[in-house]
Amino acid sequence: MKKKFLFIFLIVLFSLAGFSPVEAKRTMNLAIGKGEAVVSSLEGPAEMLEDGEKTWKPLKIREALREGDEVRTGKGARMELLLPDKSQARFAENSAFKVVRMQVEGQSQPRDVKIHLALGKAWSNVVRAVGSKGNFEISCDKAVAGVRGTIYRMDVEEDRSALVRVYDGIVHVTGGGKAMEKSMPVGPPTRVAGPKPIPGPHKVTMEEWTIIVKAMQQVRIGADGAAEKPRDFTMEEDRNEWVDWNRTKDEGK
Repeated sequence: MKKKFLFIFLIVLFSLAGFSPVEAKRTMNLAIGKGEAVVSSLEGPAEMLEDGEKTWKPLKIREALREGDEVRTGKGARMELLLPDKSQARFAENSAFKVVRMQVEGQSQPRDVKIHLALGKAWSNVVRAVGSKGNFEISCDKAVAGVRGTIYRMDVEEDRSALVRVYDGIVHVTGGGKAMEKSMPVGPPTRVAGPKPIPGPHKVTMEEWTIIVKAMQQVRIGADGAAEKPRDFTMEEDRNEWVDWNRTKDEGK
């Protein structure tokens, strides 16, 4: 009799909170529409700025994020986004990011996901894509980490330097870009001069580079946009509360 009463009490409690018993046990059982990601787990304060709006509002669990939406997490917060193909992206406290592109339906459909991390920590557990179109990118001001299916993280510091660590699979980290050349103003037709020597390569703002980072390797990108040579890292040096939480989440996926 007591067990039956307790069961009924829990059902009522979950209903009042907006969750079913199944959702309370496993938050990934959520209805996710095309072109959106859903907040499947949230601890601590966080707020969002919807695309086209000017006022930030509190972020809630089961909230849908779409292209153009921005999120920032407060002290002690951590959250998880669930995509329609069951890929997950998680963010630590004091993080700020924007959903740049969210074109994804299911595991058998083409995927194009781009999230820009302005500050903080992001952890991605990306379902391996089927076919050739399966892009998933986490970017910062200095680099882009693109994958088709793997587990990796990116940390962005206040000086905009970044760290990428890969736990499974391979991640292509790209940075740099050529300087923009000023275009010549359009004027009336003029006489074309004779042949002139062709100038050499022009100066670039920072060196263009692409680095392949394998499992249990890391790469650091400085505030100047320069990347260090990838190196191995150990589980011992990587271990902390944030990493442990993500590993627990991944094991329960």
